[in-house]
Amino acid sequence: MKFRDLGRLEGDLLIFGGPYSNLHALQALDQIAAEYPAKNVICTGDIVAYCADPAACVALIRTRGWTVVAGNCERQLQVGADDCGCGFEDGSVCDLVSRDWYAFAKARINSSDRAWMAALPDGIIFENRGQQHAVLHGGATDLAAFIWPTSPAEVFEAEVAAIGTPVDVVIGGHCGIAFEKQVAGVTWLNAGVIGMPPHDGHQQTRYGRLSESGFSVEILDYDYQGAAAAMGNAGLTGGYDGALVSGNWPSEQILPLELRKQSVGIEPHRRHKICRLK
Repeated sequence: MKFRDLGRLEGDLLIFGGPYSNLHALQALDQIAAEYPAKNVICTGDIVAYCADPAACVALIRTRGWTVVAGNCERQLQVGADDCGCGFEDGSVCDLVSRDWYAFAKARINSSDRAWMAALPDGIIFENRGQQHAVLHGGATDLAAFIWPTSPAEVFEAEVAAIGTPVDVVIGGHCGIAFEKQVAGVTWLNAGVIGMPPHDGHQQTRYGRLSESGFSVEILDYDYQGAAAAMGNAGLTGGYDGALVSGNWPSEQILPLELRKQSVGIEPHRRHKICRLK
């Protein structure tokens, strides 16, 4: 993996993953991000995925100049690959549905966007408040690795070792579930994703704040009905459009058994707009 060293980042950080071509969610996050310096707004990748506005999402993030690491979707799109590289099992629901949304996204990302994606780092390193941080998409051993809150300690330890430099905090993404875990003296954080709910039966998505008081997972309220309608208008009706409304993923096949059909992750810090999940 190619890491980019950003040196020292001062102040609080806004962290988010997986816009997933969900422009409605990204625009809601953009309003919150205005409170932060651009370099302190960090995306863990997969700007482009399931939803209806891949080009507009890339354009917004490029315009803002936020800090971005490449997701597997960016890596696949930059080379014009034929699939998203998410690591879905062949023939699974996620694999079959991904063929439609990936082809839709691929047709709408231009050469300038692909060149920008190619220049994104696989990971970044920076110092904040005296601690060394690494940001990854999935893992350091595999960009598309699914690291879950229930993954064994040895999985986390192997990923930390593969970073190749001592770190105090790892910020990951890809799995779509927000969590915080202490493993072998390292704090592993995942802010979840903003483009799809965390399979908890609610429409709101998640992002994270890292401040002097610690890490908090925040609720992002946005126009999910508008996002679902945009998917319908685009013909993206394979299941993820319904997930925006139901709050549940179209399939649990990708989830570890212990995370299926239950709410997961840490309690969101209640701050923005809709702050109570019923």
